[in-house]
Amino acid sequence: MQAAPKAGLSVNANACRIVQRIVAQADGLRARVTIGDGGERQIDCGAAVPGCLELGRLLGEICMGGLGSVQIAGSSPIEKWPLSVVVHASDPVISCLGSQYAGWTITEETSGFFALGSGPARALSRVEDLFNELGYADKHDEAVLVIEGDKAPPSSVARMVAKACGIPTKNLTILFAPTWSLAGTVQIGARVLEVALHKAHELHFPLENIKDGFGTAPLAPPIPDFVKAMGRTNDGIIYGGRVQLFVNGSDDAAKELAEKLPSSGSPAYGKPFAEIFAEVEGDFYKIDPMLFSPALVTVSNLDTGHSFHAGQLAPDIVDTSFA
Repeated sequence: MQAAPKAGLSVNANACRIVQRIVAQADGLRARVTIGDGGERQIDCGAAVPGCLELGRLLGEICMGGLGSVQIAGSSPIEKWPLSVVVHASDPVISCLGSQYAGWTITEETSGFFALGSGPARALSRVEDLFNELGYADKHDEAVLVIEGDKAPPSSVARMVAKACGIPTKNLTILFAPTWSLAGTVQIGARVLEVALHKAHELHFPLENIKDGFGTAPLAPPIPDFVKAMGRTNDGIIYGGRVQLFVNGSDDAAKELAEKLPSSGSPAYGKPFAEIFAEVEGDFYKIDPMLFSPALVTVSNLDTGHSFHAGQLAPDIVDTSFA
């Protein structure tokens, strides 16, 4: 069953307003704004510039299409790590799956470019089958794409992305931040709710029954090593993330969702992510996809008032990973 279309709701229009804040405050946020050969706007959030945590917070809200809030809190689910990323979305399906999810595989043989695109541009291109289920299509004359990486795509790729979105290349903004940067660390931690929504979709829970969502994960300290940085940011969610979903439907369905959502249900659970990644010789697609979910889950049924809890935090693994 498809989620109901969201008439008049533009994740790109929302994101463009946040982009303008970054452009206006680029120096203070330690970002760099440039124009590519195709006229596309490129915003470096942490590759050749330092970036900052606040830039990562704004980047996370851009990824969510302006439909979610991302905050950095002075407390964490894991005692030794004082900061956490806190996420809320009152339209979690569109915010997380229709915008934030890195579901757009962007490749170009000539340049050898490869990236997974996230952010609201996905809802304009609609190249993913997922959008047929979501029942959502954005309509806007500008697009915003986010890439986890240390460089912007070549202008030939920007033109390809703009064409898929149905806009002029000059109306495309591409923001990028490497995993190991301050901003990159925050925007990945802000995916704690998104991974829960994605797993709920994989478990075939009716998306239209998910009405609200909240998540938090400890903020991983950056490290200038891609594999270790990827390990830390994933461990923050897999072993330290907490999510609460508010749903409609039967208690049986809510309980089943709670029991199946936590990362502990995966046979790959139990080791720091960097070790798991090494065991599959760097082949990301050999890792059990059910591992990518929060550690601790609460599902609250709005129809009955009952809540169901499952999973557990693993502070020892987070401590080992973050140290």
